[in-house]
Amino acid sequence: MNLDDEDLFRDAMGDVTPLKNCANTQWLRAPSPKAPRVPEQSEEQENFLTRGFLDIIPLTTALEYKAEGIQQGVQDKLRLGKYPIDASLNLLRQPVETCRQSLFSFMQQANKHGLRNLLIIHGKGRDDESHANIVRSYLARWLREFPEVQTYCMARPQDGGAGALYVGLRKTDKARLENRERHAKHSR
Repeated sequence: MNLDDEDLFRDAMGDVTPLKNCANTQWLRAPSPKAPRVPEQSEEQENFLTRGFLDIIPLTTALEYKAEGIQQGVQDKLRLGKYPIDASLNLLRQPVETCRQSLFSFMQQANKHGLRNLLIIHGKGRDDESHANIVRSYLARWLREFPEVQTYCMARPQDGGAGALYVGLRKTDKARLENRERHAKHSR
């Protein structure tokens, strides 16, 4: 360092006081560049979402799905945006295979973290054969393949309208147990 650099450094560090007690500081080792990270086999699943031939859904047909046993009121509240969105996935202008992989990963993470209400943005197409409508048609098929998906419907205009879907997921077993315990305390 030259003289000017040293003066600048002293000026910058003039009011800094050194740490006295560093006994509780834990230094972590940098990961070894030679050891590649191996994904845990128990958490990683095979992507089961279908590929191949697809019946294209016309743009004039609204996307809606409600699993058996789900009350109409749940879907109505979802459609009206009454549930807060926990996470969103943007699939705009992505290849279909990338959308498939992204959706699978997104749904695994949502399930792992106990998320309930999702927004998936797929985009709007001008005609039935547009890329956005092809992705939309695949989404309609893929979302039904997830057992945790209870319902999905078109989003409100401020969240993407016909170019997006609200997706409602089942509660995880952990969330169901916590909810049961919370309500059991109030009933005593």
